[in-house]
Amino acid sequence: MKITIIGSGNMGGAIARGLAQSSKFKASDITCTAHSEDTLTKMRMANPDFILSHNNVESVQGRDIVIIAVKPWKVETIINEIKPVLDYNKQIIVSVAAGITFEQLNTFLAKETNSKKMVHPAIFRAIPNTAIEICSSMTFVSAYNSSQEQTDVILNIFNELGNTLLIEERLMTAGTALASCGIAFAFRYIRAAIEGGVELGFYPKQAQEIVAYTVKGAVDLLLKNKSNPEVEIDKVTTPGGITIKGLNEMELSGFTSAIIKGLKACK
Repeated sequence: MKITIIGSGNMGGAIARGLAQSSKFKASDITCTAHSEDTLTKMRMANPDFILSHNNVESVQGRDIVIIAVKPWKVETIINEIKPVLDYNKQIIVSVAAGITFEQLNTFLAKETNSKKMVHPAIFRAIPNTAIEICSSMTFVSAYNSSQEQTDVILNIFNELGNTLLIEERLMTAGTALASCGIAFAFRYIRAAIEGGVELGFYPKQAQEIVAYTVKGAVDLLLKNKSNPEVEIDKVTTPGGITIKGLNEMELSGFTSAIIKGLKACK
């Protein structure tokens, strides 16, 4: 398959770099476009085999999948630019622009045939997080006007880049809060724990290594055991021990409620 990513900034570039590491694509199968020459230079440095271009119209022709990874306010302009050359019988359109709904995308992409019939493509919305660059993203996908075969193609692609969940569009905003914003929230906990480690006497690099591997271990336990977090917490929380004292102090400071409030503020 050949794929074009329109907009190779932070997210589009991360998707391209992740795909180039997957088993389904070579870098030479991936066309990356950008308005900025600096952005294309970064992509060239990441992998010289990427096909790089400033021309969106040329870049989408003959491709199997077109990923639109520009800022939300640019989506309509980009679609109007490329729509005349898109082949809806052969191409799948994927938007990773947060907040742009299927209703909007369907309106932007609708075009009239010679027989005055309105046609629409298969459309997917995908919300990855930045860990897609290292093939470790939690990605949410919603489908519209697509066949099961097309849905399977998109899910298989994003499963190469981490874990993918097919959801209803109404859950996209919640998914963004949990996974896309959530990765920043996880980093904020890590940063806070590193600062605490320094206060406890470790050098910053030592504290970062300790915290990073501790978080990784916690995640690995959940994924391998498929257990509830409280089960794993109970294993290290002995009566009168230091763990329960630390947990209780965090809760007194609003740890859980702060996280829930932060997630709800993202909607």
